[in-house]
Order: sequence, then C-alpha cells, then structure tokens
Amino acid sequence: MALRGALSRLSHSSRHFNHTYQQSRAHSVAVLGAPFSKGQKKRGVEHGPKVIRDAGLMERLSNFDFSVHDFGDLNFQHLEEDEPYMDVKFPRTVGAANKKLSAAVRSAVSAGHTLLMLGGDHSLAIGSVSGHAQHSPDLCLIWVDAHADINTPMTSPSGNLHGQPVAFMLKELQDKMPDIPGFSWTKPFLSSRDLVYIGLRDVDPGEYQFLKSFGIQYFTMRDIDRLGIQRVMEVTFDHLLARKQRPIHLSFDIDAFDPSLAPATGTPVNGGLTYREGIYIAEEIHNTGLLSVMDMVEVNPDLGASPEAVEATATLAVDVIASSLGQTREGAHTSMDEIPPGKNDTELRL
Repeated sequence: MALRGALSRLSHSSRHFNHTYQQSRAHSVAVLGAPFSKGQKKRGVEHGPKVIRDAGLMERLSNFDFSVHDFGDLNFQHLEEDEPYMDVKFPRTVGAANKKLSAAVRSAVSAGHTLLMLGGDHSLAIGSVSGHAQHSPDLCLIWVDAHADINTPMTSPSGNLHGQPVAFMLKELQDKMPDIPGFSWTKPFLSSRDLVYIGLRDVDPGEYQFLKSFGIQYFTMRDIDRLGIQRVMEVTFDHLLARKQRPIHLSFDIDAFDPSLAPATGTPVNGGLTYREGIYIAEEIHNTGLLSVMDMVEVNPDLGASPEAVEATATLAVDVIASSLGQTREGAHTSMDEIPPGKNDTELRL
C-alpha cells in the first residue's frame, strides 16, 4: 500500500497543516441540490437533498459568519429510452445529469462560492468533481466512503454507475474505459496521486487491483483502527498538500459511517466510522482553509426502518457539513466586535 511510503516521508512539519493552510476561509457558501437516483437501483435517494434540508441544514449554516446562497435543486430529465451499455445501467440519463451538474458546479465555483452539493447517489461526483476541475485543474480529491467507486464497466459486479465515478476521472484508467453513451462531454482529468480514500471496507477485486497498480493512497477502516484518525489525516495532507496548497474537493458518502449511525443509505457496511472520527475528518479539512467543493451523497430516506432512523442519518449529514464549514465542538460562534462591558460602579453599589 502507498501508505507505507507516505508514512516514511511524514515530517514534523506535516503535523502543523492546521497553522500553515488557513489563508482562504469560505466567505460565501452556495448550496445546490441534485435529486438524482439513476446511478443505482434503489429508489428514494433522490429525496436526499430534501431530508438534509429538513434536518436543519440552512438554519445551521446561518450561524456562521459567511453568506449562504441557496441555489435550490437541479431538475434532471429521465430518458425513457436508455438501454444498458455493457451492463451499465441508465448510461445516457446519468451522463446527461452529470453534464448539467458539472456546468452548475463550475459556475458556482467561478463566482467565488464554496459549493455544497447535496445528492442524490454517488454517480453525481462525476459531474461535481469535473465541474470543479474545469475551474481548478490543480484540485485534489478526498473520497470518504465505505467503497472505492473505481470500477470500470468491465470490473463492476452490478453495472451501477454510482460504483464507477472515480474511473471516469482518473487519467491512468483512460485506456480501460469504453466510450459509454452519454459521457462524450467529459475526459479524465485527475491523476492517481491527487486522490486519497478514507474509510474503505468493501472493495471489489478489480478496484483493489487498480488501487495497488496505480499506487493510490487509501485508508481502510483497519488502517484507521491501527493508526488513529489523527495520523490518517496527517498523512492525507502530507500526501496531497506537501508540494503546494491547492483546492480540496471532499466527496463524502454517508455510508462511510457505521450503519448504526447512518442506517438510511443504500449500501451500508458494518464497521464504519464512528461519529467522532467522521467529524474529526471534516474539522481537519476545514482547518486547512482549502475546502472548495463538498459532496454529501447517498442519504436515502426510503431505506430508513423508521422516521427516527431517517432523521438520525440526515442530522448526521448536517453535522458533517457544518463541521466541514467551520463548526467546532466548542460550537460555531459568530464573531464579536468587542466584549460587552462589565457592570459599572453604580450597578456594583446597588
């Protein structure tokens, strides 16, 4: 695993990213919903943006110093005639949705906003990351997920595109990807050295081969158990940011968490992140000052066993988002111009 080399290169300076990379805090955050489900088979994930909003997202963001712009939800067309291609499900529908999302992300980032994209299934990362890369070609990608989502049509066991988005991005996989209908608008734009996975615990055989062959930096849950989440984040930033400061794209699948915390999702896997580990990841990414775009995906209210399960999953998503944008476990505090004066002498004598 590339982890061993990165650990050997980890220097004392990499422990101080929190102090080094704090120059570009968000001044304006744009929220964009992407209610889309055709990257996988289970209905309901298209309602993810609504339940995350209903869990108090906008109210939480209003506690911060930056301005918040709600861009609403994109409207996606679902093509009636969209036959599978090499077992890939709904290729034209997924491709068109991602093309539309890509343009919206590029526009928001170009306007100076830090963008929050609410999914929807994780196939949407194709459009989200590519749109970001059109504005910021030097970006790096942190993928927090139980799954690697780097299958190609030839290695995918299911044909679902939410398990393949990273394969569309990587230059190293360019000769392994066929010309899938609906995706002629995008070309690979990311190098394997610009990607780090955190939280993996369900990786398909073809994906494992890609991770090893391309030397991709990744942390399984076993690595997190062994190293601790603080060390994982130190190595992540050393790997991605030691050469230069650059925009971070955080793509966060709610199934990175243990299903006991996030039950309302499509592909839960036992043994996931604890609440504290997930929030720590978000806090540390915020502390770099380099977060530019964040995806929060795969919240599926139709798969919650009860209203409480749905609420717990959506509230967890809001907590992660808020921590990525500056909420600390001391609370998210608005700035005060001055501390209110104490009681004057007259009040003291009374």
